[in-house]
Amino acid sequence: MIGPHLLSIADLGHDGIVQVLNVAESFAEVEKRTMKKVPALKGKVIATMFFEESTRTRLSFETAAKRLSADVLSLSVATSSVKKGESLKDTLKTIEALGIDAVIIRHRSSGAPLQAARFLDDIHVVNAGDGWHEHPSQGLLDAFTVRQAWAAAAGVDPATTGSSLFQGKKIVIVGDIAHSRVARSEVLAYTALGAEVTLVAPATLLPPSVEGWGVTVAHRLDPVLADADLISVLRLQAERGSGECVPSLREFTETFGMTEARAERLKDGALITHPGPMVRGVEIASAVADDPRCLVTTQVHNGVAVRMAALYLLLTGGNAVLDHSEANRDA
Repeated sequence: MIGPHLLSIADLGHDGIVQVLNVAESFAEVEKRTMKKVPALKGKVIATMFFEESTRTRLSFETAAKRLSADVLSLSVATSSVKKGESLKDTLKTIEALGIDAVIIRHRSSGAPLQAARFLDDIHVVNAGDGWHEHPSQGLLDAFTVRQAWAAAAGVDPATTGSSLFQGKKIVIVGDIAHSRVARSEVLAYTALGAEVTLVAPATLLPPSVEGWGVTVAHRLDPVLADADLISVLRLQAERGSGECVPSLREFTETFGMTEARAERLKDGALITHPGPMVRGVEIASAVADDPRCLVTTQVHNGVAVRMAALYLLLTGGNAVLDHSEANRDA
């Protein structure tokens, strides 16, 4: 089950992942209401600290916290004492002294949220993406989104399926695996839920080792398309040097891009996801990005419910189960 912090999908295990997904279903119902707020975290204070630029993740977390009726403080790193040379520890100790209940951190350095959890005594820490390490809430919302889609296709309630819809499913993650924190979180989530995961990338865009990941590796996309139930497309992360790892963008697209021709060869019912931001015409064709099988917009929408679930479980002790009467009560 969920613990005091959300630093990695590995912290959750199978039962914790299912717990978050199921609670998120309750909050997804809240999203359909005119009044999209519940009083679950009224009186709690949540701070966001983003040391890297972000649009989707930051807005999603802040929206989630506000819809739980928490007070939200947003630290602007560009104008904070960090720019004056203040250490991460001293910055965290400052917000701890203000009586914060939880802090959501995105940082360019892998392990920064873990270090924050060690620095802070009574504050819950949420990893919103650290370096090349992990992005656990993205992995959770991706799993939530595809479970909903598969449940709808099967005509069942996703909240009653646990992880059964993932059993035996073949999931392909293609693109810049080496620099992707999303890839690591997706691998941990999907394998824990029972899916078979294949990583597809040129050797230059794979980690030095995937031993222990529980995945298979392929260097060509075309041979694995026909059997795939889900294609998770990743962006080439030029800001982390991935552009230097391929001969040209055109060659990368021809070999590993989700083109219209490749989308046409997917089997019936296969889905496509992308964590965003997308670079149309490079890793995914514009027409494919707008295809009904591509769940990008749904992923963004579901991010709020999933992050509401994670924050709710973290700040209510980790063992609470959301009462549906609470989820359906106006704040």
